[in-house]
This record gives sequence, C-alpha cells and structure tokens, in this order.
Amino acid sequence: MIILWLLLAVVGVSLVMTGVLRKYALSRSLLDVPNSRSSHAVPTPRGGGVAIVLAFLAVLPILGWMSILTWPVVVALLGAGLLVAMVGFLDDHGHVPARWRLLGHFSAAVWALWWFGGLPQFVIFGTLIDPGWFGNVVATIYLVWLLNLYNFMDGIDGIASVEAVCTCLGGAMLYWLVGRADLAIVPLLLGLATAGFLYWNFPPARIFMGDAGSGFLGISLGLLSIQAAWVSPDLLWSWIILLGVFVVDSTWTLMRRLLRGDKVYEAHRSHAYQYAARKLGKHLPVTLAVAGINLFWLLPISLWVAVGTLDGLVGVVLAYLPLHVLAIRYRAGEKE
Repeated sequence: MIILWLLLAVVGVSLVMTGVLRKYALSRSLLDVPNSRSSHAVPTPRGGGVAIVLAFLAVLPILGWMSILTWPVVVALLGAGLLVAMVGFLDDHGHVPARWRLLGHFSAAVWALWWFGGLPQFVIFGTLIDPGWFGNVVATIYLVWLLNLYNFMDGIDGIASVEAVCTCLGGAMLYWLVGRADLAIVPLLLGLATAGFLYWNFPPARIFMGDAGSGFLGISLGLLSIQAAWVSPDLLWSWIILLGVFVVDSTWTLMRRLLRGDKVYEAHRSHAYQYAARKLGKHLPVTLAVAGINLFWLLPISLWVAVGTLDGLVGVVLAYLPLHVLAIRYRAGEKE
C-alpha cells in the first residue's frame, strides 16, 4: 500500500508542480523565444523539468528507509542529480560557460560512481569481465555523455519525456524478469515523475523541460543502468539498448559536426529527429515514432538479453543497426 501511495504521490506532485512552474515562468517572462535554431514557433515557458527533479528526489530517502535502496545508492542519486539539476537551472536562467558545466557534470558522475563502488563486472560473449579502474573512467565518460546527449535530444515537444517514460517502463520490466520486482519501483517512480510533466509537455507543449530537467534525466537514467548492472551483469546491455534512439541520433550528429569542424556546444537543428519533424511539419508524429521504436523494437531485444539467451553486445548491435539506417536516412549531423 505504501508503494502505491508513493507512485500516486510522485505523478501527482510532478503534475501539479509543473502547472505551478508554468504560471511562474509566464509571470516572470521566462520564455523560450523562437529563433533560427529553434524547432518551435511560439514563445513557450521553460524550466518545467524542475518538477521531475523534486518529485523523484523527494522519495529517495523513503526508499532508503524502506530498504528498497541501500543508503549509498540513495546518496549517489541525490548528490549527482541535485548537482546536475542545479547547473542546468543556472544555465536556464542565465549562462554557465561550457567548461564550468562540464566540471559540474564530471563531478556529479565521479560522486555517484564513488558511492556506487564503481562499474561492476559485465559480460561479453559469455565471459565475465572485471573492468577495474579503466571501467570507472569509461563509466564517468558514459554518464557525462548521457546527460549531455539528453540535453541535445530535448529539442521537440515531448520527445525527451517520452524517451524517459519508455526507458523507465522497460527498466522496471527488466527487474521483474530477473526476479527483482522490489527494485522495479525505482525506475517506475522516475517514469511517473516524468509522466506528470509529460501531460504539460506533450505536443503541442505548454512548457519545456529546460537543461535542469534534461540533464537530470540523462544522468539519472545512466545511474539506474549502472545500478541494474550491480544486480545482474546482463542488465547493463539491456539498459543501453533501451536508450538506443537517443544514443544513436546524438552520437551520429556529434561525430559529423566534429568532423566538419563545427562548434559542438552551439545550438543547432541537425539531429535526425529535428530533420524528421521539419519534413513532416509536426512534432507529434516523430515523438510517437520514438515511443513506437522503444516499445516494439528496443524493449523486446532488451528483454531477450536480460533472460540470458542473447549476448548483450550482439543485442546492442542488432538493436542499433536499424537506428543507424534511420539516422542516415534523416540526415543526422548534416549541415543545415
């Protein structure tokens, strides 16, 4: 019964708080005004992602008290999530130079990994690999990349929210499948916190997430994937598969812009999903397509890996191949 009340409370708090934040943003003229690099046409309030941050982080101590999460995991998620959200909040309300943003991001990743005990062992082609200190370096980069790519991919109505809801639903199903239904509550809570915000963010969006919300979701999903790896080594691959749409589009776009010599920290509209939205003339079909790919392609493969009948790395390759085709088809990273 307590779990049910927690789930209802998180979605309710997020829903109501987003509405309050929208009124606050309108009263203070905190609007995202369209420009040549925007994917929207109407000035829209921003910063609604703070509701996701507060709704999710508020219940973490309760999960620790209930022994659903260990206290080191609670401290890791709280500390890293708050730091990333604060950096994003400051950037939403002014401008934080890229070097200071990255310092905050790397600090958050190192903090969380220290409390987690680093990156656990994982499986490649049936062999259990102990990554040691090198794995912690890779995990730090992985977390920083995820939180930044989530910021990059939050460019049309509803897409970042839908991605988080689908990934969290998949993560909860993975725990149920491996016999740890008790841990499914954690991704479910994050997914419901995002769903409360999605009510306001679904196309046509009435408020945007902002860097505070997108960065928080990126690092939180990354940390949940590492936490899952501590439960079962195969689950790391399953989570990487679930995140495939965002990973492939953002990585393709970044690499092509780097090779062209673009300033990658500057705003642009050259992601595959942005080209697709302009081609279709609407955000909704693209956002729904992302949901469809997540639920009907990536989720089944991630579950296949979790049960141990498909090697994790093979599963990632299988899942990502069509996504690479779509990235090329929709010109990810091409100059506008």
